[in-house]
Amino acid sequence: MKKDEKLAVTKEKLINAASELMQSCSDGSEVTSRAVAERAGVRLSMINYCFGSKEAMLFEAFSRNEKAYRESPRLQGIISSDISPKEKLKRLHLAAAEFLISRYKFTKAITGYVLLHRDLSREQASLPFVMAHYGGRRSESECRLIAYELSSMMQLAIYRLEDIKEFSGLDLRDREQLKGYIDMRIDMLLGDEI
Repeated sequence: MKKDEKLAVTKEKLINAASELMQSCSDGSEVTSRAVAERAGVRLSMINYCFGSKEAMLFEAFSRNEKAYRESPRLQGIISSDISPKEKLKRLHLAAAEFLISRYKFTKAITGYVLLHRDLSREQASLPFVMAHYGGRRSESECRLIAYELSSMMQLAIYRLEDIKEFSGLDLRDREQLKGYIDMRIDMLLGDEI
């Protein structure tokens, strides 16, 4: 087996081990690098060699689940619907938030990594809808910042959902309260004043 093939097999073993451990634990912080390497049957150093960090490895494992979510009929139905771009954003963000909350162990484990390290030039799913909402009344740069704010603030709020509940009484695990929060954020950020 060539070096590249061995590396690909090792990465796959690590991703599978991380996914299995995340699904079986009660708290994502229980998933240590040592436990993942042990379950995968590889040296501990391979996590950093293959991914750069445990968080990057967990993000890769999470991304596999996210791909199925992005291709889901629910999301595709929202995207192809005739509703306004602003309403699409509300529905897409609600679906994304529900997905993140349903996988809260993973979400909690990767949010810091995502907020600090994601490639902003590639991960702007909200951008086309923000741009369509403004129809040229805002620059692409402004729309990029708005799209970034929408997704980053939602991720941070979900990451701290217990603190938000204690601080404000808002329970993001309750679908109606989550929907109200998302609608409020999008209405604030996509106000029509220029």
